[in-house]
Amino acid sequence: MATVHNTTVTPTKLELLTEWLPTQPWYSAHAEAPELVKAGGFRLDDPEGEVGIEFLVVVDTAAPEHVAYLVPMGYRGAVLEGASREALVGTCEHGVLGTRWVYDGVHDPVVTAQLRALLRGQAVPQHQDESDIPDPTVRVHGTDHDALHVEIRRVLRSSEADEEAPGHLVAGWTWPDGTLARGVFATTTQG
Repeated sequence: MATVHNTTVTPTKLELLTEWLPTQPWYSAHAEAPELVKAGGFRLDDPEGEVGIEFLVVVDTAAPEHVAYLVPMGYRGAVLEGASREALVGTCEHGVLGTRWVYDGVHDPVVTAQLRALLRGQAVPQHQDESDIPDPTVRVHGTDHDALHVEIRRVLRSSEADEEAPGHLVAGWTWPDGTLARGVFATTTQG
């Protein structure tokens, strides 16, 4: 199981994402710079214990209407060989682990493999901020165990209508005013 360290990270995840998020084609706000707050998410374990895997939800409060974004991230102790420049979110200094290369999880093969394992019922979502604590609020509905094509929902919408639909990964987040929300984080199809 992955260990969540109580330490410093410089720059912080939110600082890295403030620079990176506006460069993404799915970024929907028109503010000069986002003002991000952490709103939720969960972790997955890398069976090899090398890559930190987090599905982070951030809310941009600079937008006229707040927007929630899902950013899957892979935290690595070395450069991901063969990754495109666009895959790198940035680097940071972790108080325990040293330099970490932070990658957009959709470009990290360990992150995508563990997401597929979760969708097949072969991985357990973990609490975002505590070590070795499963997160029972993350749910997978009716996914086939065959090969999957996975689509990450980058811009999150609160939607109860989709919660029980087959092939949906559903989890929650908290809006800045304290309102709880749930929605689809990923969908699957036969791939």
